[in-house]
Amino acid sequence: MREQLLVLFSTSIYIVVIGIEVILSHLSLKKYYTLRDTLINVLLCALNIGIDLGFRVVYVAVLTWGFSYQIVSFINHPFIYWFVLFILVDLVFYIEHRVDHYCRIFWAVHVTHHSSEEFNLSTGFRSSVFQPLYRFIYFIPLTIIGFVPIDIMFMFSLAQIYGILVHTRYVQNMPAWFEMLFVSPSHHRVHHASNIFYLDRNMGMVLIIWDKLFGTFQEEIPGEKVTYGLKDALPEHAHAGKVIFHEWVSLWKDIQKPTTWKNRLKYLFMPPGWSHDGSTQTARELRKMYYPKQRSVKHRSRMKLELDR
Repeated sequence: MREQLLVLFSTSIYIVVIGIEVILSHLSLKKYYTLRDTLINVLLCALNIGIDLGFRVVYVAVLTWGFSYQIVSFINHPFIYWFVLFILVDLVFYIEHRVDHYCRIFWAVHVTHHSSEEFNLSTGFRSSVFQPLYRFIYFIPLTIIGFVPIDIMFMFSLAQIYGILVHTRYVQNMPAWFEMLFVSPSHHRVHHASNIFYLDRNMGMVLIIWDKLFGTFQEEIPGEKVTYGLKDALPEHAHAGKVIFHEWVSLWKDIQKPTTWKNRLKYLFMPPGWSHDGSTQTARELRKMYYPKQRSVKHRSRMKLELDR
């Protein structure tokens, strides 16, 4: 019942806010939405939900097994229970999200979410299709701590509502106190940028504090206009199959290169862009190449250089 109410509540919010954004985009002639891109977003979301529902019996069983080893009971502390669960679920999402960006085999799954050159509320539904097959693994430690699997799933779904709503260009900046703690649309625009300076930044879903603690935070800079999509953009009008599998195809081609088995394994687990012969570069290597003297955000704000994807 709780999950059904959450779905009903969130669906109502999405319909209203997306409808408003579509109307504003149309009236202002900003063209933030295209029919083809929006339909692909909906299709990828539907595929993700289908896999999640089909695989749920497996990951619920695994999480229930983990809960059988619980080491703490929160039965007399409901406020502490839900507050700590929120913090830990958001931290777990940050860890998973960072792995998705820094390990190529997982990037091959997650890349679909970043493949659109548009950025609007419907982009939040451009799901990483196969993520439900492994995401639950990150939640096993929470069950062992003492959190009920169904509560973990509920809290993650609740946090995702917020995570979808930050996919907008209509909210420029939030108050300073807000952006000190929470992910804002400005923060998430940086996350979806293909600009070299912005790559692999702002991984949080609700709280931005993880990025600030672990060195992945980056403000949106007025002199560095965000370019959305992938550094190596997909062909125009790429079909859904291309969107989902293009990185797997590239990964397979790299593994087939004449090199050692150790290097082939590195193609799987090193960050996207890594190559054994230096023919391609990771985001970190590209930043060192283009910004060798970069020291601070303030320094960068004085630079007017914009990079191609």
